[in-house]
Amino acid sequence: MSIWKRKPLNQLLAEAADSEKGLKKTLTAPGLVALGIGAIIGAGLFSITGLAASMNAGPAITISFLVAAFGCVFAGLCYAEFSSMIPVAGSAYTYSFATMGEFVAWIIGWDLVLEYAVGAATVSISWSRYFGKFLSGYGIHLNESYMLSPFEGGIINVPAVVIVMIMSLILIRGTKESAFVNSIIVLLKVTVVLVFIAVGWQYIRPENYTPYIPANTGKFGEFGFSGIIRAAAIVFFAYIGFDAVSTAAQEAKNPKRDMPIGILLSLAICTVLYILFAHVMTGVVNYQAFAGKDGIAPVAIAVESMGHVGANGMITPAYPWLNNAILLAILGGYASVILVMLMGQSRVFFSMSKDGLMPKVFSEVHSKFRTPAKNNLLFMVIVSLFAAFVPARVVGEMTSIGTLFAFILVCIGVLIMRKKMPDAPRAFRTPLVPFVPIAGVLVCLFMMVFLPLDTWIRLIAWMMLGFDLYLFYGMKNSVLNKGTFSEGNYKTIAYSGYAMVIALVAVAYINHLDANADGAFLYYFSLIFAAIHAVIFTFSFNKSR
Repeated sequence: MSIWKRKPLNQLLAEAADSEKGLKKTLTAPGLVALGIGAIIGAGLFSITGLAASMNAGPAITISFLVAAFGCVFAGLCYAEFSSMIPVAGSAYTYSFATMGEFVAWIIGWDLVLEYAVGAATVSISWSRYFGKFLSGYGIHLNESYMLSPFEGGIINVPAVVIVMIMSLILIRGTKESAFVNSIIVLLKVTVVLVFIAVGWQYIRPENYTPYIPANTGKFGEFGFSGIIRAAAIVFFAYIGFDAVSTAAQEAKNPKRDMPIGILLSLAICTVLYILFAHVMTGVVNYQAFAGKDGIAPVAIAVESMGHVGANGMITPAYPWLNNAILLAILGGYASVILVMLMGQSRVFFSMSKDGLMPKVFSEVHSKFRTPAKNNLLFMVIVSLFAAFVPARVVGEMTSIGTLFAFILVCIGVLIMRKKMPDAPRAFRTPLVPFVPIAGVLVCLFMMVFLPLDTWIRLIAWMMLGFDLYLFYGMKNSVLNKGTFSEGNYKTIAYSGYAMVIALVAVAYINHLDANADGAFLYYFSLIFAAIHAVIFTFSFNKSR
């Protein structure tokens, strides 16, 4: 018995084929493509684009999307091979279990918990901002204290909590019903994106593209080359739609054929739309206009600038009706993103629970709806808390770093699978191996390096919490290992934990030296957190003796 023990491929396929106890198979290729587009076209396009353009890349945000797309193409090809080969709920968690063993699978599963939870929270926060703007167009003005987190000068973000609850209840009702709602919303928001591009193109002002790549301010990540790459890393989480598609593999009618189509086609469509949309948005208005609290809703600013400039220098919007129409579509579009992310989250937890690494209650399927209803209710509460009290920048960057980390492990998994199981049946084969997976690892790692240090602190702390759960619950209840591990396994976890303790202290110290850092709280929290975990990992080390 070992933490490196891999889950047999035939066992995974047997789970996928168990239609009586498993999840209901209702999704076809068009449904999977719509699922992917539903997750991809959202916060990255309608929200984070403005913030990243105003703070990091300027008009060169289009280059940032292209860089992010390269990383996604490499990772997407690897996901396509895995999802057609192992059509089981759980996405990268399941793939890692089959290729790198239980311990690595736990790490990536815990990372996916972070990715989807904070991703859904990010989008719900932006949904709240657009909802306020939509109501203000009809003379209804909500109290801002109830639309912002305490860290942003508010009390609680009530609209963000409400939309998370609504989408969670739809998910509990059933996957087929959720996919139907999602498909309608996707059709609506793609139409609006195309209208925005077509209408906005005629109001592009070339002077807004000068300079196309603003000079670096002297601070790493603020414009210039480093700004373009940091912006790519920040908007990267908007591409996780195909990752969400892979979590629904067990609910696909013909996963071997349909999963690669759903993943790659949704990625291709959205990449083109992203670049065109960003080009128009930064062309109709100067990127500096997206700074400040309204940067979370940049489309509204862009639409107001689509018109003719009068003698007084004021712009009269040519299509005043378009703003509310676009805001309505964005609200629906954001709802579909939240829906898909919550769905992906619950499916990862479902798989971890079936393997004994999480409590059994999370793999229980509702007798009528055939969905993991209790699972959905748990994350309704968790994501609502994130949305209510955590700032948008923090949750957005946490989603990006979690996504990039997941993509790296999937790319590595393809290399290992090709080596250890070269003859296993594959409905889709990643081309140009080993170039594609290695390039995916390097591009994703490159973008991770450009994310702010405080984001790294939160990721390391989150992973340390994951080690705690695996050490005190997962190892005792592992179905594959029957709760029995060698002494050397505990020593491996202890050494890995010590490495994270050192990394946390080092990153926190370097971040603390930065005069522009968030303050002393994160630094002292990191030191206390590291000290506590040094004791916990010493316990693991002592168990190995």
